[in-house]
Amino acid sequence: MSIATFVFLGIFAALFLYAVTMYNNFVRLKNNVAQAWSNIDVLLKQRHDELPKLVEACKQYMQHECGVLEKVTQARAAVHSAREAGDVGALGAAETELRLGLGRLFAVAENYPELRANENFQHLQNRISQIEAQIADRREFYNDSVNANNVRIEQFPDNVIATLFRFEPKPLLKFKESETRDVNVKALFGT
Repeated sequence: MSIATFVFLGIFAALFLYAVTMYNNFVRLKNNVAQAWSNIDVLLKQRHDELPKLVEACKQYMQHECGVLEKVTQARAAVHSAREAGDVGALGAAETELRLGLGRLFAVAENYPELRANENFQHLQNRISQIEAQIADRREFYNDSVNANNVRIEQFPDNVIATLFRFEPKPLLKFKESETRDVNVKALFGT
């Protein structure tokens, strides 16, 4: 064999190994996004299971606050539908409504000392607050994973492999402006 053949085979082998490495990196990024979504999904399911218990505990004390309870229930259903459909855009909007509804519910609960003293209510409120913090953390991880995936898909020469093997960008989990604004505590307490 000639030197030209060895050079050609060496270049071909290097290009092949580079393409395989890029492909494997895309697979890793795609699976990181899926794992991040799955982590959010687990927490959303936990919260989905806890909210009816909280609403039921509140119903016993808050007969005059049916509107607040109904909004939380409707928002819970919207989050569930978006989660089941895997619709990241609808999930962001539904999450915003649910978080606002929970804020109102906890604010209104301040007017019911018996409810605030109820051990079951306190436990559920703490559990949902913990889940909310975990969801916020997982949303950040999901968006970081999506961003890494999307940047890699757009970079040259990686975009050649991404196009060839149909790796597609994933949507970021976005929220309404109302969720990213400062909270008006006075409005939550109705003053």
